[in-house]
This record gives sequence, structure tokens and C-alpha cells, in this order.
Amino acid sequence: MERVRDVSELPKAHLHLHFTGSMRSTTLLELADKYGVRLPDALTSGEPPKLRATDERGWFRFQRLYDAARSCLREPEDIQRLVREAAEEDIKDGSGWLEIQVDPTSYAPRLGGLIPALEVILDAVDSAVRDTGLGMRVLVAANRMKHPLDARTLARLAVRYADRGIVGFGLSNDERRGMARDFDRAFAIAREGGLLAAPHGGELTGPASVRDCLDDLHASRIGHGVRAAEDPRLLKRLADRGVTCEVCPASNVALGVYEKAADVPLRTLFEAGVPMALGADDPLLFGSRLAAQYEIARRHHAFTDAELAELARQSIRASAAPEADRAKLLAGVDDWLTS
Repeated sequence: MERVRDVSELPKAHLHLHFTGSMRSTTLLELADKYGVRLPDALTSGEPPKLRATDERGWFRFQRLYDAARSCLREPEDIQRLVREAAEEDIKDGSGWLEIQVDPTSYAPRLGGLIPALEVILDAVDSAVRDTGLGMRVLVAANRMKHPLDARTLARLAVRYADRGIVGFGLSNDERRGMARDFDRAFAIAREGGLLAAPHGGELTGPASVRDCLDDLHASRIGHGVRAAEDPRLLKRLADRGVTCEVCPASNVALGVYEKAADVPLRTLFEAGVPMALGADDPLLFGSRLAAQYEIARRHHAFTDAELAELARQSIRASAAPEADRAKLLAGVDDWLTS
């Protein structure tokens, strides 16, 4: 019988983690107490909130909880703490590289404006890298609920700060709102500035939203992308192009995209040759971090250790990590598998 290895010791890259959603629940409670913020009961119970975002009302509730948590991040030291703790949690789960996703406009009102907010975030990442040793970069994400001109502003800002650790440009929030093509100019600005394109798609809506990300935004990675499993031709297109889907199994179940973990089409994507990078999305709201996503693949989809190692390799290859960092992590995956 094959020995079952500890997935938290498997070197991997984490490519789908949202900023506020990375917060520890204990940190949220402490910050809420510090600022006198009354949190919704769903964020104080000690259990992940009951969510279902497959309709507009459910998504609004999810966003309301996220906004309540974000309101507790008010000072640069709060940002420093969040980023350092996110790095510490990733290291415990075997991550050697983290790309954290953030819309700095959400933090600008309390941090002195858009540019100061972004600089506070980038300074926090620099500090976390020094303090923890984790490889860490930033992906700036526009909000598809806002005007496309706002996205262009963010894209220009992201390119301007590329030498400070910004590696990609994304598009988040409810994909049922705002057409991908409305944001094509913002993504063109980002790509021309050397940033990778990683919009959300194929989560709350079907394969068409993944195709739109490919056709209109020229995505090199897709945030989620799981609904591509419903279209064999699209799966082949993703596989042929080597476009990585940042799949977040626990999130998919928590938001009602799939009823249970066994329904998330990890096997379908894997066997079609679509590269995947498992991600935790918003651990604060979904209750599990990176290693738990690999456990889902093992327990609910019968992924062997060799297949889990290949998932880890795919995450590393899809990252923006420098070649030397990739090589070191890939060698670590081989060591894990032969240990």
C-alpha cells in the first residue's frame, strides 16, 4: 500500500488568494474590537458562514460579509499584519510562492488615496518576504462592477509599479455583471506593460465566460475556470494553449457552484490536460487554506501522490516566480515524491 505523504510538506505555488479574504478569523475579531466595528454574526461564530452565491441575493450577502471584514483594515500596521500572517499560513501549507490579489481602490479611502494604499500594500509584501522568506508578489485586480475606465487607471498604476513586485492584472467580482470585452483596453495596457492577464471566469457563469476571457482579454490564467468542464472543445483549447485554471474547490462548494466537493470537476480538467493551480480564494469566509485544497483532490477525487505532485508542478510553472525559484520548488516536489 502506497504511503500517504503530508500535502502540507508538498512544495507548491499559491496563485489565487484574495487580500482581505486571506485574513485569520482571530485577527479579524481583534481588529474589529480595536476599531469598535460590529461584525455580522456570520463572522463571529467561529465557523465559516453559510453562503450560496448562485443568485444575486446570495452574492450580495457574500460581498457584504467581505466588505465588513475589509472595514477593519484601517492603518498601515493592519495591512502589514494581514500580509505577514498570510505568508505564515502559506508557509505552513507548503507554499513557496504566493501571488496575492488586491484591488487597492478598496483600501484607498482609509490609507490616504489610491497610490498611498498601493504603496502600503507593496511595502507590506516586501516586509513579509524579508521576515518569512516566502516568495511573494502582487496581482492587482479591477472590479467588474465598476466602470471600465477605473480598470484602465488600475492597469496603468499596476504597470507603473511592476518593478515593485506587481506581476499580474485581474478582474474580479460577480462575472454575471459587466462583459469581459468592456475591460479589453485595461488588459491590453497591462499586457503591454509586461503583466500576466488573470481574470476571473467560469465560476458563477458557464463556459462562455471562460471563452470571453480568452478571446477578449487574452488571459494566460483563468481565475476559477471550472465551468469549462462543461465544454470539451473549450477544455481542449485551454489544454492546447497551456492556460492555467486557478481552481478553488472549497470556495466552489461554499458558494454553491457545486453541491459537494466530489462534484468539482478536478478530474475532468486534469485528464483533459488543462493545467491547474489549486487555490484557497478567501479562507476567512470559506474556512480552509491551501493544503486543504490538495486534500480535497486526494479524498474526493482519488488523486494519487504522483498526481498531487503534478498539480503542484502545474501551479509552480504557471506562477510568475523567477526561474531559479521555480527550479528550486520543482526539485522540492520531486524530493517530496521520492521521500
